Amino acid sequence: MTLSLPFDPTLEPQRQALATLIQRHAGEPHGPASAIDDLYLACYQEDIRGMPALAQPALCILAQGSKTLILGDEHYAYDPLHYMVVSVTLPISGALLKASPEQPALALRLDIDPAHLSQLIAESSPMVVPNRPSGRGLYVEKTDPQLLDALIRLVQLLDSPRDIPILAPLIRREIFYRLLRGPQGHRLYEIALANSQTHRVSQAIAWLNQHYQQPLRIEDLAREVNLSTSTLHHRFKAVTSMSPLQYQKQLRLQEARRLMLNDGLEAAVAGYRVGYESPSQFSREYSRLYGAPPIRDVARLRAHAG
Repeated sequence: MTLSLPFDPTLEPQRQALATLIQRHAGEPHGPASAIDDLYLACYQEDIRGMPALAQPALCILAQGSKTLILGDEHYAYDPLHYMVVSVTLPISGALLKASPEQPALALRLDIDPAHLSQLIAESSPMVVPNRPSGRGLYVEKTDPQLLDALIRLVQLLDSPRDIPILAPLIRREIFYRLLRGPQGHRLYEIALANSQTHRVSQAIAWLNQHYQQPLRIEDLAREVNLSTSTLHHRFKAVTSMSPLQYQKQLRLQEARRLMLNDGLEAAVAGYRVGYESPSQFSREYSRLYGAPPIRDVARLRAHAG
């Protein structure tokens, strides 16, 4: 089976080099990190659809294949000519396309620690970052040769493990620097600035991820992150495409689905575990998100996995 790939003659040698490295070092999809902290490599040999996940801040790039993601009602797509950055924790779903044993999808993910960004900004000050209105905590941007070169050098360190402790942190800093200086680097820059509204939204997101089972009062959450209720609601939706309550609902339903699939919990028990008091409300909202009631959805997923 031959699949067409996005092609740019100026990037093709680097794309091929990165693809070769990923294929040589990749582990199982969703497996443990590589020998380099926060670096994950994966090789997918078949299309994967309907993958709900809680995306953490990260740089994601494909050396082969393509991927589409859904955030709220919005769709994003990237391929070897484009990279994706997630700047805050977001509940997403998506599909990995154009993968086969003959031409697998080859993926790289480098997790982003906002503390590392803050340190880099402090040490590089003044850093000139494009000043633009804030947007989503997820964006897709065109891949550039400098970024690809740094990623290749980072993955190449897996061939010389003794160099990893010294050189990997330096190359990781270079990668983060290039992301910050990129066309949409302001989105990462704001997350790292302690007094920015976007940083406070990221704190609200962290609080929701830790307390998603609890009843949510927007006034309490706004007070927790030192924002007015209206500002929190406006900025939260600007970053995540959803309100805090919608975000909490996605967290609850994703976790309930995981509990049913992985732990074998019954639907009513899973719903109660994530904070629902009414089984009928849980089933109704679950069906709205996943297109089928819990029992039918889980049965379908297990049949597909088998």
